[in-house]
Amino acid sequence: MTPVRTSPFYPQSNGKIERGHQSLKKECIRPKTPGSVEEARRVVAAFIHTYNHHRLHSAIGYLAPVDKLQGRDTLILQQRKQKLIEAQLHRAQSASPEHLKQAANL
Repeated sequence: MTPVRTSPFYPQSNGKIERGHQSLKKECIRPKTPGSVEEARRVVAAFIHTYNHHRLHSAIGYLAPVDKLQGRDTLILQQRKQKLIEAQLHRAQSASPEHLKQAANL
C-alpha cells in the first residue's frame, strides 16, 4: 500500500477514513472518556476488535468484516436465507385455517 495525502480540511476526499474516525469518536472515545494514553490505547484496541469481529456492517450485507475477509460471507448469507425459508414454512404450517382465510381476504 502506498500512503496518499488528501486535501486538509476536505473530508470528501477521504470519506471512508473520516467515517471511521467519526465511529471511533462517537462509539468509543466519547462514551469511555479515557483518562490516560494507555487507557485510550486499551479502549481503542477493544473497539477495533469489536468493530472488525462482532459488529455487523450494512455495507457488506450485515456481516462482520472478518467474516467477509475470511470468505465466510457466502456461507453465512446462505444460512440466513435457509433460516428465513424455514421460518416462513413453519408459519404457513402453523397458521390456522381461519387465519389463512382472513389473510386471503386482505
